[in-house]
Amino acid sequence: MFAPYIDNFNHIISSAETSVENFTAIEINKAFALIIVDLEQLAKQKGTVYLIGNGGSSGIISHSSVDFINSCKIKAVPLSDNSQLTCFANDYGYEQVFSKPLEILIGKNDMLIAISSSGSSMNIINAVKTARQKQAKILTLSGFNPDNPLRALGNYNFWLNSDNYGRVEIGHALLLHLITDYYSHKLI
Repeated sequence: MFAPYIDNFNHIISSAETSVENFTAIEINKAFALIIVDLEQLAKQKGTVYLIGNGGSSGIISHSSVDFINSCKIKAVPLSDNSQLTCFANDYGYEQVFSKPLEILIGKNDMLIAISSSGSSMNIINAVKTARQKQAKILTLSGFNPDNPLRALGNYNFWLNSDNYGRVEIGHALLLHLITDYYSHKLI
């Protein structure tokens, strides 16, 4: 039971696909290197990393924001505050729960990290579109369908070939740890 699960997870991670806008493939190490360069620029410009996700992905963004602040010394804000979420969901609908705050918060010196296991969550897609309009850098993490809409919208897109929520979520957490580890330890 344990070994097959780990073997399957290892296969999912080792076959992760990375792309830039509109599904254009890029080698994964090159994507990591470019993200690190963007984070270094963001830090110099006193920018902020905003993070969004639903459900289990919300837990991942919360954890990752701590890593960006503590390990990388980069300002990071997870858009997961309960009062904020329920206010914007009530006033504008759940599809706008992240995009409405980002209209005010995000700018061209910032980065949005957007996680959706399916890549089809409209609140995530709308937020990414807002970040694009504000000229922020965008990193997306998704799984499930290889041509999901989120995967075409980021400057950098990580996709995991699985339709298992748990494995996709753990894979996304690992990828974000790799980014913060690489940035904080300059491993690239």
